[in-house]
Amino acid sequence: MADHDLDGLLLTSPENIYYLIGLDYQGYFAFTMLIWPRAGKPSILTRRMEAHTISQQTPDIEHLGYADDEEPGAAAVAAMRKLGLASGRIGVDLSGMFLPAGTWDDLKTDLPGVEWVDTSRPQERHQFPIGLVDQLRLVKSPAELEYVRKAAAISDTAAQAAFDTAGVGVNEKEVAAAIYEALVLAGSDYPGFAPFVRSTETIYQEHSTWRDRLLRRGEKLFVELSGSSARYHAPLSRMGYLQIGDPGAEQAQAVAVSALEAVVASLRPGARTGDIYNQWQQVVDDGLGHSRLRRHHCGYSVGIGYPPSWVGGSTVLGIRRNGTNVVETGMVFHLFSWITDPDLGDHLLSDTAMVGETHAERLTTTPRSLLIE
Repeated sequence: MADHDLDGLLLTSPENIYYLIGLDYQGYFAFTMLIWPRAGKPSILTRRMEAHTISQQTPDIEHLGYADDEEPGAAAVAAMRKLGLASGRIGVDLSGMFLPAGTWDDLKTDLPGVEWVDTSRPQERHQFPIGLVDQLRLVKSPAELEYVRKAAAISDTAAQAAFDTAGVGVNEKEVAAAIYEALVLAGSDYPGFAPFVRSTETIYQEHSTWRDRLLRRGEKLFVELSGSSARYHAPLSRMGYLQIGDPGAEQAQAVAVSALEAVVASLRPGARTGDIYNQWQQVVDDGLGHSRLRRHHCGYSVGIGYPPSWVGGSTVLGIRRNGTNVVETGMVFHLFSWITDPDLGDHLLSDTAMVGETHAERLTTTPRSLLIE
């Protein structure tokens, strides 16, 4: 805040609030705002009924509660006035999904003395929209990385349970149930995304999941999931065929795997995201024998996540074509390789990798089996 000449900062992202003060609850569906003055102690604004949760989880943070018949915008304005922030330069992240438009209108209208600063605009080293706290979260501490490792182990356990359960005549619901049981028993928190379980008809519906239907011989089964340890995620995905694969299945898988390994090999401190994407693209072009396949990314940063995602907010550092962001030690990425080709068919897989001092380490290690018996 000092570097950006801010007198205070308003935070509504669950991931940022949890990162700073440790508030871990599902009450984020209702307006929750952390008010952090540059001088003085922070305060948290939530529904009044959350007082017990706040007192137990964040006892050193002042709780400002609003009643259910009170407009959150009016409560936010009153809280700002109480804390002496009715004027000055106040930072607010306008890129997030947890600041309702009506509440933001109330803040702007009823606090005319405030100069609002959108802290989601590109900040120095980062050439994509990201907030001040989100910047800090990109590079994980050793303690955070241990949580990511635990999440990766849980992800592997749940993925193995999914494919152990899947088979001809098995309902997609049974696969989903096996995943949830494995996640919980392995020690996972509830994940930011529900696990994705898709078969041939829904394989391209990137954010849909299981249906009430039986799996058939020869069709595809795609599973993408993540365990969560202390809200830190480590996603992975795998795709296989029920007993028999398409004619080009083995080659499509080989291209996808080789391209993903090229990304892991090029993911090191100092590398630029655009150059890493180019490594993926080159392997794909060579493997397919043409340059027609293009994807919007081959990976993105991951860490703390709350529903509705495990990426930790509406802005995320992606490994994209022409990206100029520099990779740093301690970053964690979900690396994705999706091959779609009219001749070979499809293959999808992904893993979570951590950037070390000299190279990346793949944390999820579920076998990449092509056939599901």
